[in-house]
Amino acid sequence: MAVMAKYCPEVAITVVDMNRQRIEQWGSDVLPVFEPGLDDVVKSVRGRNLFFSTEVDKAIAESDMIFLSVNTPTKTYGVGAGRAADLSFVENCARRIAELSTSDKIIVEKSTVPVRTAESIRHILNAKNDRGIHFQVLSNPEFMAEGTAVQDLEKPDRVLIGYEDGPEGQKAAAKLVELYAHWVPRELILTTRVWSSELSKLTANAFLAQRISSINALSALCEATGADVDEVAYAIGKDSRIGPKFLKSSVGFGGSCFQKDILNLVYLCEYFGLPEVAHYWMQVVDMNNFQKNRFVQRIVKNMFNTIANKKIAIFGFAFKKDTNDTRETPAIDVCNGLLTERANLAIYDPKVPASQVFADLNLSPNDAAVAVVDDPYKAAQGAHAIVILTEWDCFKTLDYEKIYASMAKPAFCFDGRNVLPLRAMQELGFHSFAIGKV
Repeated sequence: MAVMAKYCPEVAITVVDMNRQRIEQWGSDVLPVFEPGLDDVVKSVRGRNLFFSTEVDKAIAESDMIFLSVNTPTKTYGVGAGRAADLSFVENCARRIAELSTSDKIIVEKSTVPVRTAESIRHILNAKNDRGIHFQVLSNPEFMAEGTAVQDLEKPDRVLIGYEDGPEGQKAAAKLVELYAHWVPRELILTTRVWSSELSKLTANAFLAQRISSINALSALCEATGADVDEVAYAIGKDSRIGPKFLKSSVGFGGSCFQKDILNLVYLCEYFGLPEVAHYWMQVVDMNNFQKNRFVQRIVKNMFNTIANKKIAIFGFAFKKDTNDTRETPAIDVCNGLLTERANLAIYDPKVPASQVFADLNLSPNDAAVAVVDDPYKAAQGAHAIVILTEWDCFKTLDYEKIYASMAKPAFCFDGRNVLPLRAMQELGFHSFAIGKV
């Protein structure tokens, strides 16, 4: 919405939320989300044509177009628990829009939703509509990535807009196309049927996650045979039919989308009686879990089969660099695995606060086994091992000779992101290990 406000100065955009604290943060000098470039964009348009408010009802009544951007987490209860998407927030929004609308409106799905959610939204809007108001529901899934979100929005690979059959649906889609056309070339704005648009978001994330799990599966074979996973990825990435993107092996993928969307896709396949297809996609998640477990086991095995009471420095807790997002971060499973082996952890991440780390690990800030520190050198002091779990650029330029001197010996380094030169670390004296390398 901030980027849209930047390029559409004649359009008034109001972001509403019932969480007053969150809205106040968006109006402050310290935004609740860390994203490179976001501060500048928000501050350039805030108060001009981008506004933040808790007056949800007023915003609904006055709007012409409403973007539904609410959580669609994986269900934790009932039918489809652990796989299906929980659409309760979407339904609650649709009901509220139906109750408060006094004029025709275009409803735009921004949340990642299962196929045919637009149909459910339309049923709710029409069922509660006794005032002759016309609603059109569009699907406009987001393909930006955390860490590069502003760049992805300003120069997208494509913008996808799905509309319902009929002239009214096409007319509604044209209005949304007009907004994006302020800065996106028209040939990059794709229009499809609404069901195709909804499914495209799920499958895009599934395909990307599949590539990560595929290269991670090969990383285990590389370690067993002596091949180098980066060299393998480079070689196959040169094939124009495959390409180099998302062939970076690591401890595993995380974030709010990949696992949630794959599990949703698995549930849809099961629901429509396609167990073989469901099993195929479930293997992507299983391989991701295998990679995280394998990483922990490799640490334990190489540290003489015990890490009990040993201090391990964790470098990075966010699921990827340039974000403070920890949803589904591999660091949670890796840290829990190390804690199960009774290790002591000193965790450093440049953007993730201590409160979030303890919440994700379900630990009290007073837990003696975990310390969250504000300096990587402090985390490594007296540690038996360094474990890199996020590919922050700052980790590449640390003084590892100094770090090595401060650690217990023998000193170990387990690079879960392949950000450090393996041989150079070994020459410093580290027993150093990387993903898919020996």
